[in-house]
Amino acid sequence: MSTETHVVSKSQPKMGIRTVVQIGMLSAIAIVLMLFEIPLPFAPAFYEIDFSEVPVLIGCFVMGPLAGAAIELVKILLNLVINGTITAGVGETANFLIGCALCVPAGIIYRRNKTRKGAIIGMAAGTVVMTILGCLLNAYILLPVYATAFGMPIDSLVEMGTALNKNITSLSTFVIFAVAPFNLLKGVLVSSIVFLIYKKISPIFRMR
Repeated sequence: MSTETHVVSKSQPKMGIRTVVQIGMLSAIAIVLMLFEIPLPFAPAFYEIDFSEVPVLIGCFVMGPLAGAAIELVKILLNLVINGTITAGVGETANFLIGCALCVPAGIIYRRNKTRKGAIIGMAAGTVVMTILGCLLNAYILLPVYATAFGMPIDSLVEMGTALNKNITSLSTFVIFAVAPFNLLKGVLVSSIVFLIYKKISPIFRMR
């Protein structure tokens, strides 16, 4: 019994170190992916899709939702150090919450049911949560903050949406026709990539 206890106590620090290393590695990949942004035809230029949530979601599946949230946090902090902020951290906080809204629910559901079906349900649930939270944060926090940061009224941001979609005539329609489709598309694309590559790369994270 004493031998077993000794073995367990020696293995625990190694597990912790490996987790920290994996979090750091996935965070580094995420910050690189943030550099590659894709503009969308239905949203203003300041809405661009990146795939930095792919390593975050992989981290959630491999190590659990808390580790995924840690990866998202490190990614946001690294981006803050590299690029700075024009919103006194408000935009970065909102983006952290939106990223976690996709990945953490997916990680929780997958942890309880580690099957393809569990992964799909988790990612679908995360996409819905992210879309709802993204709409709320954009409507009540992000868009007003960015309007203030750029020194323009919210109506000017709405007009940028109107130029792309005539159905966008107010803040609420901006959220419905630009923000919601943006988050839905991002959730679907990120989830599809993770679904295709996760089983192939997950053994790498379990190597001892």
